[in-house]
Amino acid sequence: MIIPTMGEELRVIIIGANGGIGTALIDHLSASDQVAQIYALSRQGKPHKSHKVVNMVFDFTKEDDLEKTSAALKAHGDFDLIILATGFLHNPSITPEKTYRSLTFEGLEMNFRVNTIGPAMTAKYFLPLLRRDRKTIFAALSARVGSISDNGIGGWYAYRASKAALNMVIKTLAIEQRRRSKDTIILGLHPGTVDTNLSKPFQANVAEGKLFTPEYASLKLLNVIDKADQSDSGHLIDWAGKQIPF
Repeated sequence: MIIPTMGEELRVIIIGANGGIGTALIDHLSASDQVAQIYALSRQGKPHKSHKVVNMVFDFTKEDDLEKTSAALKAHGDFDLIILATGFLHNPSITPEKTYRSLTFEGLEMNFRVNTIGPAMTAKYFLPLLRRDRKTIFAALSARVGSISDNGIGGWYAYRASKAALNMVIKTLAIEQRRRSKDTIILGLHPGTVDTNLSKPFQANVAEGKLFTPEYASLKLLNVIDKADQSDSGHLIDWAGKQIPF
């Protein structure tokens, strides 16, 4: 069993299925007899060799897509695990800022749209899809650099701020869900520095042994999910299972 604490015949949603971590999560989960079905959601779509994986195309920054897709998924029954393996750091016209003088409306808007608003709106439409009779998880990839108390070097204004805001969304969701469903756990997950397109331009300064493959990082995150209980809900947990202070 890949997530022993979550029972049998798991039904899973992975958002960001095209990314390195999303793809690796789907590979691990689809290989487990514990998992019955995986809905792989992304903007481009990515077919998978496993018959367990259902590919769906949608954009979580568009409310119409969120509403239609969540309604379609609801028709298939309740779910056990939802993971947002999404994030934005850079593109050809937007890069992390080294100084406040590099701040732009475009960079701030894009970071908040993908890193904060998308996950928050996904929670609005997808949290009701989780079953209520046993442990369920709603998790979103966040980052250590979103910790205000851990910020010792500055820079990366838009990314840091958008991930800090995501951490607040996760905390607030956990407080509300505790009143609605005692078995639902809301997690922020920090996968470490993973060898994906998001981190490639910034890997030169990563300490030896701290650049993880997507396969390794995703397996560690599934282990965190397995061990998580209500005391972890609303917190940011790293790949090693340690809480990161906000």
